[in-house]
Amino acid sequence: MNKNLLLLHDFTGYGKVALSAMIPILSHMHYEVFNLPTAIVSNTLDYGRFEILDTTQYMQQAVEIWDRLGFRFAAVSIGFLASNKQAEFVAGFAKEQSGKGAVIFTDPILGDSGRLYNGMTEKNIAMARTLLSVSDYCVPNATEAAYLADIPYKADGFTEEEIRRMLRRLRALGAKNIIITSAKREGAAGRCVIGFDDARGEPFQVDYQEIPAQLPGTGDIFSAILTGKVMAGLSLCDAVSETVTTVGGIIADHIGSMGKYLPVEDCLKEIR
Repeated sequence: MNKNLLLLHDFTGYGKVALSAMIPILSHMHYEVFNLPTAIVSNTLDYGRFEILDTTQYMQQAVEIWDRLGFRFAAVSIGFLASNKQAEFVAGFAKEQSGKGAVIFTDPILGDSGRLYNGMTEKNIAMARTLLSVSDYCVPNATEAAYLADIPYKADGFTEEEIRRMLRRLRALGAKNIIITSAKREGAAGRCVIGFDDARGEPFQVDYQEIPAQLPGTGDIFSAILTGKVMAGLSLCDAVSETVTTVGGIIADHIGSMGKYLPVEDCLKEIR
């Protein structure tokens, strides 16, 4: 069985996010993890000042070498994209890998809490949309899903019709399975993960109690665990339910003792 997973995400000099968070989790889940940094970033974007090195040329050369070496991947996970040129390359690479049997996961890194991250623009939204056409699984948070579907974000929750429209538009862009995290329905007390299960041909919802904490990297941890569980053969709804429970438990267990980021290495024993 091919256990090779390839992560196309950014590497951050400071911040337990993206590759720094995902590699230890998926290694702990007994996958052989390859990584191809889409960018080297000085620090997380929430600081407002940062430096980004676009690694597209390196990615292209590394892929050529890996192809000659005969490396094959069971899945490819895609996150932050640094440029239009890179987005075009990654989309083509993902399509090629999909043709070889790889499962494609896309976690569009755009924003949160109703706004885009520092430095993100309409160009980044367009780049993320490019990836949806080659994605088996798309894992945006509610803010990112709203931007991708061109639907106004509503902090007090989306109506049933708005949720259906959001799912329809993301599916129309090409995404097969959709998992929207940090979602809120109008009138609901808590939050939920909503999405569409392509195998069952129907939407789903997994409710959870929100823990009041702003923790950069939580989405990357969610995405890594979900990827591992889907690739282990769980149905999408079961994989989402188990991931929600695991991430919620990690936050609850460490909320009083952590700094700005979740201590990923200390949390591995809680990930099955």
